[in-house]
Order: sequence, then C-alpha cells, then structure tokens
Amino acid sequence: MAAKVEEGAFARQYIDYIYIPAALLVVGTAIVKVDWTPYAALVAVALGAWNYLSFQVKKVLKPDVFQEFPLQEKTIISHNVAIYRFKLPSPRSILGLPIGQHISIGANLPQPDGSVKEIVRSYTPISGDHQPGFVDLLIKSYPQGNISKHMASLQVGQTIRVRGPKGAFVYTPNMVRHFGMIAGGTGITPMLQVIRAIVRGRAAGDKTEVDLIFANVTAQDILLREDLDALAKEDSNIRIHYVLDKPPEGWTGGVGFVTADMITKWLPKPASDVKILLCGPPPMISGLKKATESLGFSKARPVSKLEDQVFAF
Repeated sequence: MAAKVEEGAFARQYIDYIYIPAALLVVGTAIVKVDWTPYAALVAVALGAWNYLSFQVKKVLKPDVFQEFPLQEKTIISHNVAIYRFKLPSPRSILGLPIGQHISIGANLPQPDGSVKEIVRSYTPISGDHQPGFVDLLIKSYPQGNISKHMASLQVGQTIRVRGPKGAFVYTPNMVRHFGMIAGGTGITPMLQVIRAIVRGRAAGDKTEVDLIFANVTAQDILLREDLDALAKEDSNIRIHYVLDKPPEGWTGGVGFVTADMITKWLPKPASDVKILLCGPPPMISGLKKATESLGFSKARPVSKLEDQVFAF
C-alpha cells in the first residue's frame, strides 16, 4: 500500500523521531550529570530541527529542467499496456503536480536516418501528491510511438527524464457543479486524476458531480476498470458509462462511437456551472468538439483554456 503524507505537529513521525528522542536525551543527561542538561537541550533542538526538515514534503518537479528518475517497478496490464512506477529522490518527495496537469518525458532516441533526436511527450500520472516517494504512469505502447516504445524497453533501475508541471487545466474543489467527461483509451488518466481528487475532497466539502463516458474497442481494453468501478460504488455522485466498439454478447453499455445521443443521455446539459472534459485520440476529440457544439455547448477552441466550457487535454 502506498504511503500517505501525514501532516500536523503531532503526526506519528514527529512523535517517534523528534519528541521522544529529544526527551530521552535531555532526561538521560539530567540523570547522569545535571550540569550538562542545557547542552543536551541544545543538541536535542538541533537534532529535532534536522529531523523535522528531513520529514518535510519536497516538491521535485522543475518546469524547465529535466530530472532523472529510476524505474522501480513495472506492472503489466496487457500485451501493450503497463503501469511504470518511478522512484523519486526520497520517501518524502512528491512531484508537486497540480490536479489536471501533466509532465513531459524526454529521451534522446535513434532515428531511421542514423541521427539521434530528442523526443518529448506528455503524460498524466495516475498517482498523486498524496502518495510521496514515487510516481505511477499508465502507458500504452504503440508500434510507431517513440517514447512509449522506449518506456516498454526500460529495465528496473534505468531512468527517464522528467520535467513539469505542464498544462492549462488545474482542478480546484467545486470549480463547477457538474463535470461531463469523455475519454478514449489512455485518455482516462487525467479524468481519473480529477475524479480521485474530487472523492478525496468530499470530507472537506467538495460536492462536484461527475458523469464519465469511457470509450474503448473491446471490454479487455478498458483500462483501470476496477478502480473506476470502485470509485463509482463508493460515491453516488460519480457515474461511469462504458462504450465499446466491439462489445461482447450480452453487453448493456453503449455500442460504437460516442454520439451526440449518448452525450445527451449521460452527460449534464449546457449550463454556466457545467464543464465538459475530453481526452483521447485526435480524430475522436475532433468529432466530440463538433458534437458538443451541436448540443449547445460553447465552441471548443483549437487549444483549450481553463475557462472554456469544453476543455480538451
């Protein structure tokens, strides 16, 4: 299970590694030689300050500088999809990635003409800053995908180069009343990031509703289905609608491409407190921009901005 960040003056790590050792040092010194107690107190304060600083969460991302993180673990999901866990510099390190933003991964890769070229691609982690020490990336390997093929070839201990944050979208609690989301394939990653943030924020008053249409070719292609179904089961304001191009016998979800009728049936109607989020293959996004406009949503821009009613990652 992933570690979680404990905060507050009485977090367990402060009790175990600062308060108790400091008290033992001072009391023990007083028992042995009371005259040394002031010096022991100074040493205790210095060591406590050192330990306190070592326990502080450290944001590691730099927007203009690539940093190298080693592959810690690789979990195979299917023949061309895996979750890659990369180790951050310390157990208290976090990316410092705002919800809804992504990172850039760069690699110097050989080209067909024999040259070497730096290739950079963007990915949204499926882990978050509430899980320090590592970052998880869900990546599908494509035959012509430079970075995705490079990732698939990595062995544990080998590194990738990362910089960020990047992106125009930043989620804040209750920024809208209702999100309508449409994702295709690995386009689920930013949606999952936002949904998880909403669910984590319920205790603090986040009331955002979510309806997600998730389109795939076959049932076997549905990435992170267990996670999505668990979130929907846990939270009645999170609803998932699956669409398959090649459904199995007895399938009760949507069939074919995502249509205007499906959007009308499952997603919220146009309103000032509604936002539509899109992420998937370019042809799919192009069609969805036209479909949402035909249904009365504001026309999507070629490059989305945070204030847009229809935002494409």
